[in-house]
Amino acid sequence: MSHRKRRALALTALAVLLVGGQTAAAGEETGGHRAGDWPSWTGDKGGSRFAAAEHRITQRTAGKLSLKWAFAYPKNGFPAKSQPAVVGDAIYFGSPDGKFHSLDARTGAARWSFDLGAVVPGAVVIDGPSVARGKVYFGDTNGYVYALEQRTGKLVWAKDTEPHVAGQHTSSPLYHDGRVYIGSSSGENINPDRNYPCCTFRGHIDSLDADTGELAWRYFTVPEPKAVGTWPSGATRYEPSGAGVWSSPVIDERTGTLYVGTGNLYSGTTGDFDTLLALNARSGAVKWKQQVTKADTWRLLCGFPDADGYCPGQKEGTALDYDLGATPTLFQVRGRTYVGIGQKSGVFHTFDARTGEPSWRRQLSVPMPGGGLSGVQWGTSFDGRNIYVATNWANPGTLFALNPANGDVVWQTESPADGCTTGGAAQHPTVCKRAHTPAVTSSPGLVYEGSVDGKMRVYDSKDGKVLWTFDTIRDFQGVNGLTGRGSAISGNGGAVVANGILYIQSGYWPSYPSDHGNVLLAFGL
Repeated sequence: MSHRKRRALALTALAVLLVGGQTAAAGEETGGHRAGDWPSWTGDKGGSRFAAAEHRITQRTAGKLSLKWAFAYPKNGFPAKSQPAVVGDAIYFGSPDGKFHSLDARTGAARWSFDLGAVVPGAVVIDGPSVARGKVYFGDTNGYVYALEQRTGKLVWAKDTEPHVAGQHTSSPLYHDGRVYIGSSSGENINPDRNYPCCTFRGHIDSLDADTGELAWRYFTVPEPKAVGTWPSGATRYEPSGAGVWSSPVIDERTGTLYVGTGNLYSGTTGDFDTLLALNARSGAVKWKQQVTKADTWRLLCGFPDADGYCPGQKEGTALDYDLGATPTLFQVRGRTYVGIGQKSGVFHTFDARTGEPSWRRQLSVPMPGGGLSGVQWGTSFDGRNIYVATNWANPGTLFALNPANGDVVWQTESPADGCTTGGAAQHPTVCKRAHTPAVTSSPGLVYEGSVDGKMRVYDSKDGKVLWTFDTIRDFQGVNGLTGRGSAISGNGGAVVANGILYIQSGYWPSYPSDHGNVLLAFGL
């Protein structure tokens, strides 16, 4: 066996150990995935976003990546957000036009397509699917969760899990031991209408029977909203509300503990807002919870200069929008398991996974109140050595490698200075930002992170050096016969690395003007 192969096997074994026991022993109940597959939003159940078995794309070969195929979306005003899942020789993802697709992972050839309109008109998939035990699970913008047959795309079940009209699933489902876990969020608080009776949405995390979709348990993040008076317009005012679950949960299989972060309040002062929850996966009972911001009540009208009386801040300076919108990451240090999570305030927090006691915190960017755009948006990665975290509109956004033992910065690399002056972004200087919206991904020796400048980059995990850059703001001829155009690299997910191919969605806010829809791109050697 070559030195390179021995090293790859060693890294795979190390990663399995360090992410909290997400081992092959559990592979039977997760559907028998191959080592190189990426079956869920984080790739594994512990939130590592680490493609441990990847051996084709390396520090030596990354610079040779080239486009293999593109899938172009119809233009309909909705960006591409559904991070794909890859299992075996198939890829699964949702489209902005209300379709869900399965393609050949290597060629992009169509396998099957499912129309969400057959269940509920106007629905769009913006979360990433999870594939397990012959089924594909995902949610939509109307609050439904679906299970399709993995081989044929035939509907197994669809359940309306959201009692609120504005409810949706940005949270990607997690499969474990016969259950599907998924959070609910909403855009109710971005309604600019002063006559709207804000707000009544309650964030929640659900556990569903994977075979039937029946609700096993539901944990609400805020008490039931009550009418408490009126807004200046005379519209009824409700409190408390919000604390949506924007991100995917993760699980420590050894302890049966589910971890998930929550968002800010929309109104009121009480609830599990800006909180990392540790729940019993079978019952939904709270094991512990850590609230990382003590006051954070925000709605879009808080940013309007003429909206006095409509911003429901708990007190001056508390309309922050400092969600824990990122997915947690489990990791081990000297045999002890910790859980880390990034916040839109720019802080990365770590806690003892068993007790919830704080371990360390690291401020990575200057907070940006009233929007939270400067901090950590969707998720981080852990390769058994470092935790990789990217900041968004942090002037500039920066990719960090952190020591998991104490949070010390191992290296940091700013979004390259020429990102907005080269390639397609150079034609749109008012749109471009040196910013990172996507979740970070890693494989042995490499880190993957896209940018609002439309460029996908691969970094050396040893020192943060950029090894490969691809500008997506251009036209692509899709394998499905449409022409697509790239834009900002998509949030709601990040790069997927599976079986020697790098997949990315290009199309996110802020969007670059085009007459075409966005694209899913596949790169290989």
